[in-house]
Amino acid sequence: MDRTRWAALLAHPARVVVGAFAVVIALGTALLVLPVSAQSGQATNAETALFTATGAMSGGLSVVDTGSHWSTFGEIVVLGLVQFGGFGIMTFASLLGLLVSGRLRLSMQLTAQEETQSLGIGDVRRILIGVARITAAVELTIAAWLALRFRLGYGQPLVEAVYHGLFHSVSAFNNAGFGLRPDNLVGYASDAWVMLPIAVACILGGIGFPVLLELLRSRRASTFVRSARRWSLHTRLTLLTTAFLLAAGGVFTCLLEWTNPGTLGPLDWPDKLTNGFFNAVTARTAGFNSVHVAEMEPATLLGTTVLMFIGGGSASTAGGIKVTTFAVLAAAIIAEARGDTAVEVMGRRITPYVVRQALTVALLGVGAVMLASIVLLTISDASPQAVLFETTSAFGTCGLTTGITGDLPVAGQLVLIVLMFIGRIGPITLGSALALRERGRRYQLPEERPVIG
Repeated sequence: MDRTRWAALLAHPARVVVGAFAVVIALGTALLVLPVSAQSGQATNAETALFTATGAMSGGLSVVDTGSHWSTFGEIVVLGLVQFGGFGIMTFASLLGLLVSGRLRLSMQLTAQEETQSLGIGDVRRILIGVARITAAVELTIAAWLALRFRLGYGQPLVEAVYHGLFHSVSAFNNAGFGLRPDNLVGYASDAWVMLPIAVACILGGIGFPVLLELLRSRRASTFVRSARRWSLHTRLTLLTTAFLLAAGGVFTCLLEWTNPGTLGPLDWPDKLTNGFFNAVTARTAGFNSVHVAEMEPATLLGTTVLMFIGGGSASTAGGIKVTTFAVLAAAIIAEARGDTAVEVMGRRITPYVVRQALTVALLGVGAVMLASIVLLTISDASPQAVLFETTSAFGTCGLTTGITGDLPVAGQLVLIVLMFIGRIGPITLGSALALRERGRRYQLPEERPVIG
């Protein structure tokens, strides 16, 4: 590609992301409509195919059971969409982050350069290779472990065990939540040898490529502690906030569901702890369920909704508004409560335009979820709590469901399709667009302070 065409693409990076994802979803829909994609041998209706393709690309909801509706060919198409969606979002988000850093002349840890002034072919190649290596390493390792467990623990034939291991590994690392059993992972709720590897893959996929790369650079034990002290603020914020949300979400789930006969009640205490932690992991847009979501307590559903809205790390396979957005807003609230004139985190000052960007992304996310919820409440008989859970799951590209998605009218499913698409590409394109549009002004208007509260 010559420099002129390259520059033209970089002038509107959000259009490239939207266009690429739209084209792949259209192609996936066309393949899933084919009779060969369904176990019945009959063509799947366009609405179901479109919903599945969008859900697979976004790591979101589904209206049919993957293992019983789709043939092996259809499952491979779904898995390909899951893989492309996760790989694509990590790559595009990393490239946009590098582009933004070049525009703002900030030091980034994505490349070995001291300072990035522009985005070139070499940068793209390094990011593509880096994302591909990390993706392959994690997915193949988890797939091998799961295949061994399915083979030795459940007596599955070798080919079937390898296929199931690879499918769940790819789905986990890409935070898609697609499984091959009608009950997703409920049948494995008492098997930590299956649950914990999947949780590890979800966490690794959900913290983001920049963080993974920085961790790999300090992986040697002798240099890890010294390197940790020099980690970027982004890495420290992502890891600290992720750890807090996982711990708080796990404790929250266990406390509320410990005696619930429909969820954790029948399990022994080690399995209760494992599944409580797993719910905290999967609620942050991984989408698997090891207990029946519809049987959860209302308070647990609300807490899970909050986790789905926050999501995972930037430039990751997870969705939501991202943990760094949440952390910046929390820091801003703390600074305002203390009366500080600047937002400071871990020895660094957060610039005002970063706070404004975080606030914009969060409020637009709230607006999208609320608008979709109002529409669904208008055209369906579902309860407000179930609708809010479903729309947040769609926006957060999570995939957890209370079971109402398949019962929604076609118009309601189309609303969720749009919401999944927005949730997958909206936060990164919006964040990069806001950063790239940052400009100074040669004058300032007179200051006046309205009454707040």
